[in-house]
Amino acid sequence: MSTEICEVVITADSADWLVEFTRRLVDDRLAACGQNIAAIRSVYRWEGAVQDEPEARVALHTRVSLVPQIVQRANDEHPYDVPCVIALPVIAGNPAYVDWVLTETESA
Repeated sequence: MSTEICEVVITADSADWLVEFTRRLVDDRLAACGQNIAAIRSVYRWEGAVQDEPEARVALHTRVSLVPQIVQRANDEHPYDVPCVIALPVIAGNPAYVDWVLTETESA
């Protein structure tokens, strides 16, 4: 079973900012829901140096067709110069949940 939905992962340095960003995306029907994790630790290379920083993470459930709009919103509103926004395919799931995600998001 392949679906029209995906999970979009976004990280940020502020859990509060990320929750509010998630709320705006859900309110605008770009995501059906967002599961926020307030405390993660990210190790990454930035501008030639290895960084080790606390961050927050959200997993948004949305339509594949809405990913470009979510990426644009993140690029416009996110405090990072290059925000992490990646979409992961949902290859199968509870059909009722998939239908709910599709119902709660706008068709592109």
